Amino acid sequence: MIKKLLATTALVAFATTSTMTIAHAAEVDGPEVKWNVSLWGKKRAFTAGFEKLAELVSAKTDGKFTMTLHYGAALSKSRENLDGISVGAFEAAMTCNFYHPKKNPGLMVLTMPFLPMAGWEDNRKIRDAIYAHPDIVKEHAQWNAMLYMSSYLPQYEFLGKGEPPMKLDDWKGKTVRAGGGLGKAMQVMGATPTSSTATEVYTGVQQGTMDAASFPFTYSHVAYKIHEVTDWFTANLSPGTSDCPLIFSKSAFDALPEQYQKLLMDVRDEAAQAQIQAYIDIDKVNLPMLEGKLKKVTYTDEQLASFRAAAGKPVIDAWIKENEGKFDAKGLVDLVYSTVGKKYE
Repeated sequence: MIKKLLATTALVAFATTSTMTIAHAAEVDGPEVKWNVSLWGKKRAFTAGFEKLAELVSAKTDGKFTMTLHYGAALSKSRENLDGISVGAFEAAMTCNFYHPKKNPGLMVLTMPFLPMAGWEDNRKIRDAIYAHPDIVKEHAQWNAMLYMSSYLPQYEFLGKGEPPMKLDDWKGKTVRAGGGLGKAMQVMGATPTSSTATEVYTGVQQGTMDAASFPFTYSHVAYKIHEVTDWFTANLSPGTSDCPLIFSKSAFDALPEQYQKLLMDVRDEAAQAQIQAYIDIDKVNLPMLEGKLKKVTYTDEQLASFRAAAGKPVIDAWIKENEGKFDAKGLVDLVYSTVGKKYE
């Protein structure tokens, strides 16, 4: 009886151990690799893509391939992440195109006003297509950078202090945080644009050196607490957006074993979906709060049509002409539109 009990116990123990071993077995086996990722600000919707990526990579390699996310510009200032990648200071980072327009001039196409990003699907298709364009790949390769995935920013809106711009003419004389083509569009409306970093905006608005700030709506305004120092927000101006890629050090990626490189590509879609879902989820919290706290500025269809006519195609055409001969600026604009079945004209 005792022998039988011991045999049964041993069998259960073996089965349990085997199950545990199987449960913790890595889907992708390989050496231990540790990557450092340079971010700024705190954990928020904007960082959800990298967070999901780090989670997936660690889980699928049983902790052998890890990405340590460094928030708060602990490794590098936001404007210097591309430089950090170029010198091998860290293996991955978030960058924003309008923080250093001369370093990624082609990617600035995604700051052009009124691009046809009507919904999340078009948003993603356009950004993915631009990332794959040879000119964009080349301009990042010179910084030892490879574009992994966009952060798929939503459309921008403005939060501002003081008298709200109920008419388009009311933008005249206002100093606004707006970079790239979006800044050019606001300049057409008579505003003075500045490309202050996200972390500088709160103080600028609070101290009155900046009248309004455009950010991806709604996550970024609330993440940086801009709603605490403002009186109004635009609900449907949607003048455009910008682009903040997740980038890898090309040399760090090339040094990875082939199975880890494949893993990063295999999980990209799941990371992208998590990034977009984070924006959708946070809007459900933020929008009611903003509507309850601030004055909502909504423009008529006629006003928006006027804005688009003055600050849309003229700004894009000027950008194309400015970059003629430097890279295929017209081709990039055409690609934006053709990707979603439209024609730029």
